[in-house]
Amino acid sequence: MDDNKIIITVYGADKVGIVAGVTNLLAKHNVNIEDIKQTLMQGHFVMFMLCNIESSKLNFKELKNALIEEGNRMEVEIWVQKKGIFEKMHTV
Repeated sequence: MDDNKIIITVYGADKVGIVAGVTNLLAKHNVNIEDIKQTLMQGHFVMFMLCNIESSKLNFKELKNALIEEGNRMEVEIWVQKKGIFEKMHTV
């Protein structure tokens, strides 16, 4: 169900540990990664993830805040959106 799907975007200077930091936090909160794409763009790390939060004990807002805090710790930007809202924003 799309109500449990979220899109996570990570952006920042490339360095060791970004993927580990984000994926470890998701695993800790029982979030399933359904799809992941990452690339380097002119020395900047960019990652997109489609995740399912159905089994997480955290609600969307709590998980979003935890991810933003992790991003601050790692000095990268992390955006979290519900999949349905993300799709509506990108429909022309």
